[in-house]
Amino acid sequence: MNAAGEIAGIIIDATNIWHGFVRTPDGEFTTFEAPGAGTGPFQGTWVNFQEGLNGQGTATGWYVDKNYTDHGYMRRADGKIATFDGPGEGVQYTAGLSTTWQGATVGIYLDAGNLYHGFLRWPNGKITTIDVPGAGTGAYEGTFPEAMNDEGIIAGNYIDTNGANHGFVLTPDGRITKFDAPGAGTGSGQGTVPYYVGDTGAVTGFFIDSSGVSHGFLAKPGNW
Repeated sequence: MNAAGEIAGIIIDATNIWHGFVRTPDGEFTTFEAPGAGTGPFQGTWVNFQEGLNGQGTATGWYVDKNYTDHGYMRRADGKIATFDGPGEGVQYTAGLSTTWQGATVGIYLDAGNLYHGFLRWPNGKITTIDVPGAGTGAYEGTFPEAMNDEGIIAGNYIDTNGANHGFVLTPDGRITKFDAPGAGTGSGQGTVPYYVGDTGAVTGFFIDSSGVSHGFLAKPGNW
């Protein structure tokens, strides 16, 4: 839900196909499909849950095609949809996770070697890969940008060689700052996972401690 009161999300119909929707503040619903979305069971169009709608009504997420491969998309408020995949051959999965008023989108993709990378898709369609130094290079490790604010600050997490999560912030000048919430565990499946970055650069999300318990956190600029 954005500040204007618009809501974006997903529905699943009687034949188990997913569809995206936007609901205006006055209650009008518009459903939409990304071009290429499949029409079989558990195929279709998804809107990202955390940051899938920006203040200008642009939605982002992913769609599942007829071969059950996921691709990214961005839908503008006027209904125009751009689809995209992560760069390189053999990309298995792409998802748009957050978009700005300028039309830049961040997300993740899984390459042919089962390694996750982040990406920044510029308004002109150019895609830049994001890999945080220290991220693991094994199967299903890597870098996961989750959100970007209108100032171009990106927040997310990376998974190290031990399977632990760590937070990071990437500023528009290319500077990467890593951080861990106090008390975050360092074992596999533990650690810090940012989900949102506000207009001031404050980052919030959750962390999992060494006992496997989840907690929330807020990290203000200067603490990341």
